[in-house]
Amino acid sequence: MEGTIFSLIPAVLMLVLVLLTRNVLLSLGTGIVVGALLIHNFSVLDSFHEIWTQFYTIFVSDGGLNTGNILLLSFLILLGMMTAFLQASGGSKAFGDWMIKKVKTRSGAQGMSAFLGLIIFIDDYFNSLAVGQIARPLTDRHKVSRAKLAYIIDSTSAPVTVISPISSWGAYIIGIMGGLFAANGITSLEPLEAFVKMIPYNLYAIAAVLAVFLVAYLKVDIGPMRKHEKRAMETGELIDPKQDNVPGDLSDTFTAHQNGRIYHLLLPIGVLIIATVSSMIITGAMATEDNINLLTIFANTNVNLSLFTGGVIAVLTSFLFHLSQQKPRNSSLKIVLEGAKTMMPAIYILLLAWMIGSIIGVLETGEYLAGIVNDASINPALLPFLFFIIAGFMALATGTSWGTFGIMLPIAAEVTSITNMEMLLPSMAAVLAGAVFGDHCTPISDTTILSATGAGANHIDHVMTQLPYAFISALAASIGYILVGLTNQVLLPLVVTLSIIIAFATIIHFVRKTKTIQ
Repeated sequence: MEGTIFSLIPAVLMLVLVLLTRNVLLSLGTGIVVGALLIHNFSVLDSFHEIWTQFYTIFVSDGGLNTGNILLLSFLILLGMMTAFLQASGGSKAFGDWMIKKVKTRSGAQGMSAFLGLIIFIDDYFNSLAVGQIARPLTDRHKVSRAKLAYIIDSTSAPVTVISPISSWGAYIIGIMGGLFAANGITSLEPLEAFVKMIPYNLYAIAAVLAVFLVAYLKVDIGPMRKHEKRAMETGELIDPKQDNVPGDLSDTFTAHQNGRIYHLLLPIGVLIIATVSSMIITGAMATEDNINLLTIFANTNVNLSLFTGGVIAVLTSFLFHLSQQKPRNSSLKIVLEGAKTMMPAIYILLLAWMIGSIIGVLETGEYLAGIVNDASINPALLPFLFFIIAGFMALATGTSWGTFGIMLPIAAEVTSITNMEMLLPSMAAVLAGAVFGDHCTPISDTTILSATGAGANHIDHVMTQLPYAFISALAASIGYILVGLTNQVLLPLVVTLSIIIAFATIIHFVRKTKTIQ
């Protein structure tokens, strides 16, 4: 079954079940079981062993602990603890009270959240979780639904980091490009130079970021998002009351301390940011043997260790603030336990997402899709468009942007170096854009899961509400990539792509405004 059309079955089945049942654990579990059966030709015992192996290797691999995964899971628990301390101390309430005086509209609260996503661009995981912690008290007070906040976070994490050379994503991509240029004899471009030139060709990422601000300020609530926003504004319910076990949500667990201060929230988060970024720089510098600079540092940094380090220091900081308050209303043990408990749903989803990702990897689903592109006889003018579509579907099916980069960037470089070198940078940029698009649509993406966690939103609600916006940006980008191939220009396709996004948002805004007046 490996490397054939049958390798698509687990991914497609999982996606269909998610849409039909809205039960992500059931859908992921079914995909894992079916995938294991396909790998072992429906041998039940061998399939059971495969499932156990995939779970076991999340924690232990190559004879030792899989520290990267363990550290990330530990960071999620630490984040839950810190969130609990911020709420119990009254810091979140105090910050919300203060910010509601500074930011007086729902649109302003959403725009501020999007702006935070732009400036915290070091890493997508860090972006997803840190922005949620800062923005949630503000958006909650303005009755912005958690699904809307999750959309804002997700659409300013990967789209921003994928076009930033000084980020974990940028460093990874530049490292891949260096090897590809050497392998294909491309000497006219340096990897960093090529990455910078590819930024305006990354049409989906730029369109997605623009869409966030238009959605915020023009109130473009469409599809399922409209329902969530209407309920939040009319009833104050930020989460669907039918949904249980929302990760990161502690709204009804603690009574905020009456003497809470703004610094009880801002200082722990500031410590988290400073400690994490410092740790990223230190671990990156220590792992770099020669030519230490910002690019090589972020190429070699240990993101998960840095997140864990920052999380420990931030939790200790928030714990000390809690102890310093007179007559705390909640015991420290309760805060720690409830904070850790609220992150369990996100951890369960992440574990199953990793497992089905590994199963799909064994089935060589990505390689099958890549082979279709590599073997087809394609008009070079269509290459950027086709690479965007294939990379999008691959990331959707596999749940990994980085895996899609690793598979599709070499194919894009090889195909374009043989057929038309002028399409090299547009095609590679289209791969990056398509991977981010697929990442936004799949329920098994790390950043999708963590964006929902950071916002305190239900995971499937986030996926369903984000889909319409992702498809609109993808449609605009697709038209842009067709123009890239036909004109071999960058400015015209970029202007057309962004104009489509602006036109759509403006039309929806005026249609809704007209209906309201009537």
